[in-house]
Amino acid sequence: MKRVDAYLSSLGYCSRSEARKFMKQNEITVLDKRVFNPSTKASHKDIKVNQEALDSEKLLILLNKPKDYICSHNDAGKLIYSLLPKRWQNRNPKISTIGRLDIDTTGLILLTDDGELNHRLTSPKKDIKKIYEVTLLNPLNGDEKELFSSGTILLNGEDKPLKPAKLTIINDTLVHLEIVEGKYHQVKRMFAYTKNKVIKLHRVSFADTFLEDLKEGSFKELDINLFID
Repeated sequence: MKRVDAYLSSLGYCSRSEARKFMKQNEITVLDKRVFNPSTKASHKDIKVNQEALDSEKLLILLNKPKDYICSHNDAGKLIYSLLPKRWQNRNPKISTIGRLDIDTTGLILLTDDGELNHRLTSPKKDIKKIYEVTLLNPLNGDEKELFSSGTILLNGEDKPLKPAKLTIINDTLVHLEIVEGKYHQVKRMFAYTKNKVIKLHRVSFADTFLEDLKEGSFKELDINLFID
């Protein structure tokens, strides 16, 4: 059990100092009985705000990232977090992206305020699967599928070859690439290695989650237990 104001502030409803005023302006109930004292102690599941259950204590969000949005809290420009509700933006600890997508890359990205989950899904040891839809400037050479799956590509600046990747050809300038690493600009560098250039990059899957029919710029909350061992 925790104080009601502790829940309200950590989940982004208001600050601790604003809790008393917030509780006057909104109906806060514990076991369906309205309370006004911020120091009232209760369980998360027993508290409601304006007859709605509190937000989850830990969030996992799937977002369809548009182009030109930045996966950062601090950079100038359009930040990915601005697409989320204000309340979620005010949570403590902060919501962060699980990995990053470049400013010109679109598609699926997960966000969470669960630091342990974030670490687990970004650990190089976990071989988390990612699938990208890749549009190329030039037609394929014809040997990319075998090359990428060979586990022999050594990119400039790297001391170990890339792990095997799976290439699915849709047409000669459009492919799906499945990788289990997240090296800097990896997909672009892989095709540069074959003397080609990526002109559009869209992530369709991460850790066996898919965008499905989620519109660009939209998001939805996922069950965090899907990723808890």
